[in-house]
Amino acid sequence: MMKLTMGRRALMATAVAAFAFTGQAMAEKAVDSIHFLIPGGAGGGWDGTARGTGEALTKSGIVGNASYENMSGGGGGKAIGYLIENADSNHGTLMVNSTPIVIRSLTGVFPHNFRDLTLVAGTIGDYAALVVNKDSAINNMADLMAAYDTDPSKTAIGGGSVPGGMDHLVAAMVMEAAGKDALGVKYIPYDAGGKAMAALLSGEIAALSTGFSEAVDLANAGEVKIIGVTSDERVSAAPDAMTMKEQGIDTSFVNWRGFFGAPGLPDDQLAMYQDALAKMYDTPEWEAVRERNGWVNIHNNGDDFKAFLESQEKVIGDLMKKLGFL
Repeated sequence: MMKLTMGRRALMATAVAAFAFTGQAMAEKAVDSIHFLIPGGAGGGWDGTARGTGEALTKSGIVGNASYENMSGGGGGKAIGYLIENADSNHGTLMVNSTPIVIRSLTGVFPHNFRDLTLVAGTIGDYAALVVNKDSAINNMADLMAAYDTDPSKTAIGGGSVPGGMDHLVAAMVMEAAGKDALGVKYIPYDAGGKAMAALLSGEIAALSTGFSEAVDLANAGEVKIIGVTSDERVSAAPDAMTMKEQGIDTSFVNWRGFFGAPGLPDDQLAMYQDALAKMYDTPEWEAVRERNGWVNIHNNGDDFKAFLESQEKVIGDLMKKLGFL
């Protein structure tokens, strides 16, 4: 069985906050403003996470104003480098990131890793999914495997990450668990999930490896078909989408997403951001965003976040060596 799981702490969903929100508490802002730095283009998982978090924080009154900046390039390395090089002027900035910050530092895509930043909090998990065009003859994982067996070169799987990146890794995990040669998969990379989805809709690729939240709206609108989800059970946001396990492919994966500050972020500002994110979980505004995207609540603050990242670094590193990516 090939399974990439998260640490025990990370899988503990935040169910109860330290105190209940009252009308008076909701009226008191925890933070005046936050500028969200997004390391990829519009339409991807990072973009959706930053904007969804900003939406919940501002609509609930926890944060006064939120602004957003997309800075794609270098597999996310451009934004990380910018945050580090301009640390003193970016104390009001939170950068969203996820599993790729671990993967890409392991593979040397960029020279930095999570230890070079201020760890604020892990906030959510997003399952991965394999998706096909609505007009595709492929309707499930068995169909995809049959197409792959017939002609691997014409069964390209695309993703919004670099070769050896998370979308590629998920596709390889799934194929390996299905008994196929993971290194034989024809993977085509795109800059962020939005461009990858456009490639699927235009017929450039046979299937797309992506975050479940990036596919769910289009699937519910009938534009794409989700043929497999890496969750243990079906996700309520798209109840007709079958899990990989239901289809005899014994693998599961959940991609954490969270927020980082510039190195040297003052302790009082770090505490302020962590407090705002912790309060967010008890708001109906956050629940609406979370449910809409099919996310799992995963809350890791500070030292817990660091411990989880170090654990995931080892798990992913071992898996990538096994698959030949390192």
